[in-house]
Amino acid sequence: MIGATCTLEHADPQRHAADLYAAQTLDARGDGWNYLPYGPFASALDYQAWMQANCLGQDPLFFAIIDSSTARAAGLASYLRITPAAGSIEIGHLYFSPLLQRQRAATEALFLLMDQAFALGYRRLEWKCNALNAASRQAALRLGFSFEGVFRQAAVVKGRNRDTAWFSIIDSEWPALRAAFTRWLAAENFDEKGRQRERLSALTAAALGRVTAAQAE
Repeated sequence: MIGATCTLEHADPQRHAADLYAAQTLDARGDGWNYLPYGPFASALDYQAWMQANCLGQDPLFFAIIDSSTARAAGLASYLRITPAAGSIEIGHLYFSPLLQRQRAATEALFLLMDQAFALGYRRLEWKCNALNAASRQAALRLGFSFEGVFRQAAVVKGRNRDTAWFSIIDSEWPALRAAFTRWLAAENFDEKGRQRERLSALTAAALGRVTAAQAE
């Protein structure tokens, strides 16, 4: 999957582990691992071994996010709970290193995954996260996912209870959301310093007929 600012490649421990581990060392406090069931990793070898054991299957199906400006892997994402019979697929296992966080490439990587899912004929795209993960919940709404509720005591992760917040986009919503993403990702939406002119959250809210907090004031 090729975009203007990033490319998604099937995760390969031999090709991607070193770049990914180096990018993750920039997350000195390890905040990016707080809500994932694995990590942080003590060494590049440990990380490569984890990738070898976990990132080569078909479900989850992992992708390395390659930053086009450096041609190096800067994040990881996957499809999971892939259920063709129900037309349902989920995006998860997201780790965006500091090199990707708050960058246009991070949003484009997610758009590429979302667009491909619907192009393949899936009718429901899911996003789930720890209910305490405010950043992930906010990201889901920004991307146009609709909140569906919280499954209480859904799992135990790293010895802690996890209530899981569920979000989804369905196929009938995607054309309008796709247009919102296309408008946001367009080069003319960014000034000479790379700052956005229109906010994606406003565009996706409008696409779904939502009233944003700013509009309500």
